[in-house]
Amino acid sequence: MAILNKIRQQSLVLILVIALALFAFILSGLLDGSANFSGKSQDVIATINGKDIDRLNFVQKVTNVQQSRGMSTTQAVNAIWDQELATAVMDTEFDKLGLTVERDQMRSLLEQNLGSFEEFKNEAGLFDENKLNEYIANLKAISPETTFLGGRQINYNVWVNTYENGIASTGVRNNYFNMIKSSLAGTLTEGALDHKLANDKVDVKFVQIPYTSIPDSTITVTEKDVASYVNNNKSKYEVEKSRNISYVAFREVASLEDENTIKNNLVALEKDFIAAENNSDFLISNNSATAFEDSFLYKNQLGIISDSISKLKEGETYGPYRDNGMFKIAKVVANKQLPDSVKIRHILIPFRAGQGQDPATVKTEEQAQTTADSIYNILKRNRSKFKQLLELSSNLVPGKETNGEVELSYASRILGPAVSNFSFQNKKGTLEVVKTSYGFHVVEILEQKNIQKTSKIAYLSSKIEPSEKTIDSIFKATSKFEIAVNKQAFTDVAAQQNYIVRPVSAIKELDETIPGIGVNRSMVKWAFNEETKVGDIKRFTIPGGGFAIAKLTTKTPKGLMNIDKAAITANAEIRKQKKAELIKQRITAGTMEQIAAAENQTVKTALALNMKNATLTGAGSEPKVIGTAFGLNEGDTSQLITGNFGVYIVQVTKKTTATELPSYEPIANRLGETRANEATNALYEALKKMAEIEDNRADFY
Repeated sequence: MAILNKIRQQSLVLILVIALALFAFILSGLLDGSANFSGKSQDVIATINGKDIDRLNFVQKVTNVQQSRGMSTTQAVNAIWDQELATAVMDTEFDKLGLTVERDQMRSLLEQNLGSFEEFKNEAGLFDENKLNEYIANLKAISPETTFLGGRQINYNVWVNTYENGIASTGVRNNYFNMIKSSLAGTLTEGALDHKLANDKVDVKFVQIPYTSIPDSTITVTEKDVASYVNNNKSKYEVEKSRNISYVAFREVASLEDENTIKNNLVALEKDFIAAENNSDFLISNNSATAFEDSFLYKNQLGIISDSISKLKEGETYGPYRDNGMFKIAKVVANKQLPDSVKIRHILIPFRAGQGQDPATVKTEEQAQTTADSIYNILKRNRSKFKQLLELSSNLVPGKETNGEVELSYASRILGPAVSNFSFQNKKGTLEVVKTSYGFHVVEILEQKNIQKTSKIAYLSSKIEPSEKTIDSIFKATSKFEIAVNKQAFTDVAAQQNYIVRPVSAIKELDETIPGIGVNRSMVKWAFNEETKVGDIKRFTIPGGGFAIAKLTTKTPKGLMNIDKAAITANAEIRKQKKAELIKQRITAGTMEQIAAAENQTVKTALALNMKNATLTGAGSEPKVIGTAFGLNEGDTSQLITGNFGVYIVQVTKKTTATELPSYEPIANRLGETRANEATNALYEALKKMAEIEDNRADFY
């Protein structure tokens, strides 16, 4: 009580202390930029051309994509990002131009997109706008209740967002791209030029002094040379922000001692396993990693033990053997001769409503069974009535359109396991009523092919996993290495302890996979954290169990590639340039033949060259050489030409002019179509490059 009184007496002092602490916290946020009073950073995943992408809406879309497509988080994030980016970039253009879908076009678009729905057709089977308006009015009136459209349940909000807005958005997009495409028509002049480029021909003689004639070792490339080349070819060397790391992995895998223990434990159970009458119960009670499947397998389904199992009798075992991360003992429960495919015919009487079926017409389970039993009794006396009785069958499963006939492989389950088991395990001609989740099938076996030996197998199995002792030793080894690399060089410690150091280059900020490890988003985020410095080391858990000790080795900012990396590709081009200068300096004058002789080369011939194909016969892709040849008169010889693969001198021996066509309209039309097809992608990429994008995805994922 005395303490409480003391606190009350000093309450003003406490309030002042707390206030000062809060002020200091806020001030530090202002100074380092972490404070955000608007709350925008918490609610905005990105800003594209001034338009904010709401975080909560983005997260919901990511979740939906993950659930519907089975994507990882990062895959789903990137998929939704691509959609949102495309929408924002294109909407900016639409808004600038004031593009909208007018009423008449909207009517047309609705008819195109919804004309096939029965709900909007009149008695003649044609789209009726009045029915559409009536449907929308009713949907709005019952909102938020749902109704059916094309077999799907929707409400008014779904209608507006999915159908109306979606169709309108598609209409605006089509209008925009149609405007672009209409401006890209080929002209007759372009058609004539294209024909000329393809059909004007030249025959030439040429000498090539290849760059390979000068050894690379004689050419010196300096850092200054590389820097100059990079600055003159910036587009080739622009890079995204990236990171390089190195890591050593410590995987939790079973030791040889663990494996022997697992095998010995299985062997100890083998006699009881052979004697067990209820295989399912035995496997469950002994914690087998594989449940008993009560089905027969063909030889080609038995995997790595197919040859060994096919020789065993009922009750005999094989193993232990390694398979798919487990040790197993396989027991032959039964052998049986079965076909590998069958042909049946069936009539289905359903007792559950399926898609497109009026629930009011569906029978109860008792009614369906009574009908199926009646059909069975009729067919048992007279199989010829099958086609007549097929009219009673449901359209929901295969067979109705093929006189009720269906071909099944043993692995097929299109009619459910009950029908498959009946069809394969009974004789040809057998007729029976079989119940499935669809309803009651009246099934007759018409044909069975390729009857062969099959086996029913029970697998006593145990996963190959590390013991607690092994896991503990791996943890200790990881900790020992982690302590050591904080004192000594990473690679030195790895070498001393015989560990493999794995380098990973050019990791991007939104990557999630580390080669050799798998998905490890936390490692990527750590590498890109502003507080992580080059040389920092951290431990991470890895998929499958275990750890990785990672070291950040390089931070590459967005911009031009550094000189060392650029040199990998730049050196070859710089050497070419220097070799070209050397070759030109040593060739002073002379005829083609004299130059060829002096350079230990031959005079070559290339016939019927055209300007649409940049390949110089016998040399490779040389557009500059071919272009020079077309600029010469017949009989003229060029100056020295710097090409892709060497220095050239070329002489035109013959020029042939393209025959004029009566009309160049077909070529002009083709050119226009080609441009139009290329325009959509090229235009979007150009707009995306120009867009102002603030991407905050990495802050949230």
